[in-house]
Amino acid sequence: MAAAKKPATRRKTAKPEPASCPDCDGNGEITQAVRVGARKGRLTGDRQAGLCLTCWGTGEAPTD
Repeated sequence: MAAAKKPATRRKTAKPEPASCPDCDGNGEITQAVRVGARKGRLTGDRQAGLCLTCWGTGEAPTD
């Protein structure tokens, strides 16, 4: 009696990791220079962190 063949099993492939956002480098935050003054907007030596508007803080590149 011949041995029964086993069905071929499918290998699970890992999903590719999403690309990181080009604007914030995958951090989800960007830094902006602080400007002071109404007319000239003089730059100060300080920096301010804010939410990345491209990826909305997820750190992943937008698909559209």
